[in-house]
Amino acid sequence: MDVVNPPRRAAAPSFSPVEFRQALGSFATGVTIVTARAGDGRLIGLTANSFNSVSLDPPLVLWSLSRLAGSMPAFERGSHYAIHILAADQMALAERFATKGVDRFAGLAWREGAGGAPLLEGVAAVFECFNRSRYEEGDHVIFVGEVERCERRAGASPLIFHGGRYFTELPL
Repeated sequence: MDVVNPPRRAAAPSFSPVEFRQALGSFATGVTIVTARAGDGRLIGLTANSFNSVSLDPPLVLWSLSRLAGSMPAFERGSHYAIHILAADQMALAERFATKGVDRFAGLAWREGAGGAPLLEGVAAVFECFNRSRYEEGDHVIFVGEVERCERRAGASPLIFHGGRYFTELPL
């Protein structure tokens, strides 16, 4: 490798999109639901596993969303959203918010949070975020939220996603 003149671009991938997706599935993640209120008052929500902490001071978290997502305009324009970490008993809720063409909030218990974002009941933790910044990368937009409020349910076991399947916590 030429250290003096490093390449300016990454080499073309040596794998297919399917192989890449399968490799990514090797990383176990928690499961979240991100919610917001659109400018017209509609409730918006989706299941996401692309969540990470960024900073303790200030308190920042991030998540990402496909540029093609129908909810993209609401998240781009909105001032706030809430990120819910799901508990082990909430697999059905994760699947509901991952399903297209359904009223994801029908019959659900929720309360209004910062900026009107709906807060779901019974989750392991929730972060109420100011929509601080966005970064376009590849086919997704990375959202960085500044956490204004957070709460957690002590003792809640997490819902885990790995290899295309849901799992619950198994202590070692």
